[in-house]
Amino acid sequence: MLRTRVASIFSDTAWTPAMRAETGLNRAKGRVDAQTEALFRVVHAHTLAKTGKRRAALAEAEHARALLTAAPGDEVPFWALAWGPPAASVYSRTAKVHETLGDHRTAAEQYALATTARPADTYARIVALDLVAGAEAHLKRGSIEQACATWHRAIDHMDGVRSVRTRKAVSRMRGDLARFRARGLRCVTELDERGRVFLADT
Repeated sequence: MLRTRVASIFSDTAWTPAMRAETGLNRAKGRVDAQTEALFRVVHAHTLAKTGKRRAALAEAEHARALLTAAPGDEVPFWALAWGPPAASVYSRTAKVHETLGDHRTAAEQYALATTARPADTYARIVALDLVAGAEAHLKRGSIEQACATWHRAIDHMDGVRSVRTRKAVSRMRGDLARFRARGLRCVTELDERGRVFLADT
């Protein structure tokens, strides 16, 4: 079974991440639907980006995106739905590809697509974390206003969520905002206070 074969690849400590991604993709091609293949391809794209293969990484990410629309009606195996709709996972990982390559504008755009592709009620924590990542991408490209707006949306989705990762994300957010407090920016002051209250209440 393909799921078992792929699981054995990812559990073998002798394999590097790049080897795992490439071998997993090679074993999946022709054996899974287009959307599931897109998942394997975007993971491979991320490993390519991490090893500095920019052109190959972008080409593989684009191939993954194209596969999402190749056969949208195909049945997707249950194990490929662990993080929600494949499209959302592809967008989120594509964002990481661009982030790794230093293109924070495109990363923010892809994170935004990921948040709209997942049912927010079912995947509130994941949506919140994608929004956090998008806010951080906005901040890295110097757009503090967009970063604050996106962080506010992230905290909206954290309502009722109890997660170590969301608490860490808000703590990290307050740290990132520290250098902007002295400027007296209203959006920063309001967001920092909201973060303080969130951490106190969770």
